[in-house]
Amino acid sequence: MTRVAAIDCGTNSIRLLVADADPETGELVDLDRRMIIVRLGQDVDRTGRLAPEALERTFAACREYAAVIKEHGAEKLRFVATSASRDAENRDEFVLGVLDILGVEPEVITGEQEAEFSFTGATGGLPGHEERLVVDIGGGSTEFVVGEEHVLAARSVDIGCVRLTERHIRNDPPAADEIAAIRADIRAALDLAEETVPLREARTLVGLAGSVTTVAGIALGLDAYDSTKIHHARIPYEQVARISDTLLDSTHEQRAAYRVMHPGRVDVIGAGALVLREIMERIGAREVVVSEHDILDGIAWSIA
Repeated sequence: MTRVAAIDCGTNSIRLLVADADPETGELVDLDRRMIIVRLGQDVDRTGRLAPEALERTFAACREYAAVIKEHGAEKLRFVATSASRDAENRDEFVLGVLDILGVEPEVITGEQEAEFSFTGATGGLPGHEERLVVDIGGGSTEFVVGEEHVLAARSVDIGCVRLTERHIRNDPPAADEIAAIRADIRAALDLAEETVPLREARTLVGLAGSVTTVAGIALGLDAYDSTKIHHARIPYEQVARISDTLLDSTHEQRAAYRVMHPGRVDVIGAGALVLREIMERIGAREVVVSEHDILDGIAWSIA
C-alpha cells in the first residue's frame, strides 16, 4: 500500500487526490479529494499567455494543496498540467511557481497522455471488459479514448467548455449564431477525432469531468452535488439533449439557480453540455455512463 498524491491542473479547475493505492488488489482508497476553480486558461485562446491573475489563483490553490499533502503524509506526488499550460507562451512562469510551492515540476503532458490517464482512471471500477469510448470534456480540450483493458486509440482535440465559450459567446443567453458557431467547431473536431479513433465502434460511452457530472446532477434532480449518486449514473440521450437546450436558453442567473452546479461552471456549462450532446448524436449513443473517476485516478495509479 502506497500513499500517493495526484494533482490535475486543467484549463478550468485544479484538483487534488490523496489516496492509499494497493496495486495487488487494484484498490484505491480516497483520503482527500477536492477541486478549486481557478480558470488557469482565462483568455489563453485569445492572447496565447497565462494571465497574471489566473496564475495567482492557481498558485493560491497549490499552497492549500501543499498543506493537505503534508497533513496526510503522502509518499509520492505527481502534478500533471493539461491544455491551457500546453498552449501558453509563458508556461515557464507557471512551472517555476509550482516547483517553488510543491517541490515538484508540473508535467505538461500531451493530449494523448492525458487521454490514457483518463481511460485508466475511468474504467477501473467498471464491470466486464467490453470496448468502451471514454470522453473527457475539459475546459480547453476533449480527449477521446477507445479501449478494453488497455487503450486501443486516443486523440485530443481543442474543444472544451472554456475555450468554446470564450471563442464564441458574447450574449446571455447565447444567440442562435453563437450556438451554431460552437456546433460547427465541435463537429469539425469530431471529424478530426474520427480520423484516428473509431468513435462509433465502442459499445459503451463513458463521460468524465465537470460538464458531464453537472449535466448528470441536473438530470438526477439533485439539490446538492453528491458524487455517490452521480458516479456510474446512466443518463439517456433524451435528457442530455433537453438539458443542453435548457442551459443554452437560460441566463446566467437561471443557470446559477441549479444548486448542484459549482459556481465556477455557470458561465461555461452551456458549451460543455453541447459538446456532450454532439458526441452522443455523432455516435448514436442512447445513454452516457458517468464516471467520477478520471484522469486524477489515473495519475494516482501511475505512481502507486
